Amino acid sequence: MGQKVNANGFRLGITQVWPSTWFARGRKYRDVLLEDLKIRQYLQKKLPDAGVCRVEMVRDKRTTVMIHTSKPGVIIGKQGAAIEELRKDLERMFGGHFEVNIQEVRNPDANPHVIAENIQGQIQRRMPYRRAVKMAIEKALQGGARGVKIRVSGRLNGAEIARSELFKEGNIPLQTLRADVQFARRHALTGYGTIGVQVWVYKGMVFKKVSQAKSGSILDPQS
Repeated sequence: MGQKVNANGFRLGITQVWPSTWFARGRKYRDVLLEDLKIRQYLQKKLPDAGVCRVEMVRDKRTTVMIHTSKPGVIIGKQGAAIEELRKDLERMFGGHFEVNIQEVRNPDANPHVIAENIQGQIQRRMPYRRAVKMAIEKALQGGARGVKIRVSGRLNGAEIARSELFKEGNIPLQTLRADVQFARRHALTGYGTIGVQVWVYKGMVFKKVSQAKSGSILDPQS
């Protein structure tokens, strides 16, 4: 089971938390869900090289968007001009009141989203994919990851027949629910086709404390 599903969704409520926090009934649920997806798609298109790792949304009287990124300066801009412009764009496109917050990722080398984005960029710049993947794995292990698995698929190096190659270092317990395994996916658009990049990063086991288990909260893997 753990080998065939998204590692993030498989662990929701166990070692992962929901990226959106809101409540709606009936038709409104559908509308809010679609708006969430459109906001995420817009941010991915607007900030392609900003190292965006995760987007969290909280809906109350206003919509709070928390962007986790490895390059906060790119999103904030000079004296906060870029982030203010982004907030106004969100309000103009989706209506309502928005608040945009930036959270810097502490260890980007071991973050699967940053790894996938770096490999994607190097493949699009025509760097050999094997070199890009091996450099990324080496950096991730030096950054504290206990295991890394990367799969690249498509017309690798412009080959006529598409294929898939898997690179793995360390331990990746995908079926163990208390294992802190994070997953990311990116698509590199090249002249000879689209190359898919999938990254799994294992950072250790997560255990709940008694008080947190009673309240239903999740223990931070970094603590």
